[in-house]
Amino acid sequence: PALYRQIRIGHGERPFSLLKLRTMRIEADDTVSREFNVRELHGEAVAGRDGIFKPDDDPRTTPIGRWLRRYSIDELPQLLNVIKGEMSLVGPRPSLPWEVELFTAEQRRRHECLPGITGLWQVSGRNRLSMPEMLALDLVYLKRRSFLLDLQILWRTPRVVLFDQGTR
Repeated sequence: PALYRQIRIGHGERPFSLLKLRTMRIEADDTVSREFNVRELHGEAVAGRDGIFKPDDDPRTTPIGRWLRRYSIDELPQLLNVIKGEMSLVGPRPSLPWEVELFTAEQRRRHECLPGITGLWQVSGRNRLSMPEMLALDLVYLKRRSFLLDLQILWRTPRVVLFDQGTR
């Protein structure tokens, strides 16, 4: 199926069903990606090619999936999550349950607000930033969040999505 549901952790550390367009093969093994993220959270990860903090050439991703991810089109179904009140347009990206288990108490504070489709991390470097850097930016957002900051992030998002090379 083209629509993919995945359990993520949202506001108040409550799980919800995140919607995305499928970009990976069905029943794809996530071991390599999971190990990469665990190393990152323990401060051991090294950026891949081009300084991007994602495994190089992830074999789970389909050719059309790479294109959908490059332009964040796979995220569009999350507008339904926004309408349902599970997400906001702007906020920290919702985490996977196993990732949250690895977060420090301070990093878990990111769940004090609704997760977002876009956020400070996305407009500040995307996948050129490590997971600890992303989590730190989420805490900066939490501390500084305001209507004006959300507008600035929303204004910057299309340019980053369309012209930034910091994603795969």
